[in-house]
Amino acid sequence: MVALKINGQLHQLDIEPDMPLLWAIRNEIGLTGTKYGCGIAQCGACTVIVDNQPVRSCSLPVSGAEGHDITTIEGLSPKGKLHPVQAAWVAEDVPQCGYCQSGQVMAAVALLKQKPKPTDEDINTITNICRCGTYVRIRKAIHRAAGQKA
Repeated sequence: MVALKINGQLHQLDIEPDMPLLWAIRNEIGLTGTKYGCGIAQCGACTVIVDNQPVRSCSLPVSGAEGHDITTIEGLSPKGKLHPVQAAWVAEDVPQCGYCQSGQVMAAVALLKQKPKPTDEDINTITNICRCGTYVRIRKAIHRAAGQKA
């Protein structure tokens, strides 16, 4: 048995300890906002927040996530009110295809927890890949969420 605390809720799962966290989140718990991209921790589509740090869930085994607070995209707005980063994403019309966006949002949320007023250089430390190339709008949305002018 593996115990995972996801979005404030404890889940007891009868799964192998080496299962990637991504598959536990999506297939065992049913939270499908976190996406599978590359499977080798390069693209960031699977980014979740573990203890306030962005983590590529495709490469973290559930055994490494036990005992930690995990937040998925679904956990950002549990009562239906958009998180400030999600609201900024909408305001700046960030998504095109949208596939990578949950990972992008989670990386931005983690950055803003560490650096509430990030510079462009700080934002450049986010290494999530957007195949549609919406990086300019992503940057504007992060500044908006931080209360800064883009």
